Amino acid sequence: MTAQLNDPAVAAFVAAVNAGDRDAFRAVLTDDATMSDDGTERDLAAWTDKEIFSSAGRMEVDRVSPDGHTLEVTYSNSTWGSMRTRWTFTVTGDRISRFETGQA
Repeated sequence: MTAQLNDPAVAAFVAAVNAGDRDAFRAVLTDDATMSDDGTERDLAAWTDKEIFSSAGRMEVDRVSPDGHTLEVTYSNSTWGSMRTRWTFTVTGDRISRFETGQA
């Protein structure tokens, strides 16, 4: 990672994605977490299985917002290759309750 992550929940999310660790990923999310991709609501479990875990997803963080909740990332996986994406997180307590991703 080239940028310093300053929110512990977001840092744990990125670390879990990059490690391919489904258990750590689930642990950083609230039980009712939701997500969207390019503005379309998605089934979180199905989307993350396809776009992250079954396709070796990786996040290289390039920029972090001052509050630590929005990232500009070079995202890569075996399905789509590499692309610039933006990830915005809603953090509730010490866990993520929602994330939104899409092309940057």
